[in-house]
Amino acid sequence: MGEVRIVSMDSRVFADRQEAGEALAAELADLKGQDPVILGIPRGAVPMAAAIADALEGELDVVIVRKLGAPGNPELAIGAVTEEGEAIVNRELAGHTHASEEYIAQETQRQAQRIDEARRVFRRARPKVPLGGRVVAIVDDGFATGATMKAALESTRSEGPKRLIAAAPVGARDTVRAMAEFADEVVCLRAPRIFGAVGAFYLDFGQVSDEEVLQVLRERATS
Repeated sequence: MGEVRIVSMDSRVFADRQEAGEALAAELADLKGQDPVILGIPRGAVPMAAAIADALEGELDVVIVRKLGAPGNPELAIGAVTEEGEAIVNRELAGHTHASEEYIAQETQRQAQRIDEARRVFRRARPKVPLGGRVVAIVDDGFATGATMKAALESTRSEGPKRLIAAAPVGARDTVRAMAEFADEVVCLRAPRIFGAVGAFYLDFGQVSDEEVLQVLRERATS
């Protein structure tokens, strides 16, 4: 089990992802000088990961995973698909949402296709960074059910990093603690008692486009 570091239990909001990224970078300052790889989960977490990589003098990349949405509620993750096409399913939550095996199989195939599309787009801008023996921090803009981050951690663990960290500005307390099973360290700035949608903890939580992600990756690939 990894270490869990929850900085605060309050429910203050961040102005935007930039502010959240800067705050998270300050909490991860011990990684500076260790040549870390900072992986952002596309699309929303990539600008945040870029700010962290810049502050820590690390290397930026993406980890491409897609959540499996619940029937009738695609924003609720009942699992996720890794870049390798493996489905990681929360069976208890899938049961509660009446997700059948047929539904899960179809949703997995659909999200795997989206991953292939994303890989073709993003990897042209930034070839995959080898992670073996590196200190790696995976960043998301929040932990709700944690399904996407867990898939990202399992996918990344298979590459043999020296140390694997899961980090987010906000998260549901139970999810943050459960993440310790998958990471060597879990860092969350705020885990309030009542947790709703991740976007509620940002004044500006606008969507991030593929083009914005590509621009960030291109800038770091040539720097």
